[in-house]
Amino acid sequence: MALPEGFGGMLHRLRLAANLTQDELAERARISARSVGDIERGVSRAPRRDTVGLLADALG
Repeated sequence: MALPEGFGGMLHRLRLAANLTQDELAERARISARSVGDIERGVSRAPRRDTVGLLADALG
């Protein structure tokens, strides 16, 4: 399955580079695994600023 360009694709690449599953990233970021998946697939095209911050912190 091709991933959308943009934030979701970048998040996917960074998550894989950190050797994390969607569940692991979600737990670290304190958001749902469904949210991580939705963002990566482009279902959620404009994640909230606080969500982006939580993901960035979780990825280091």
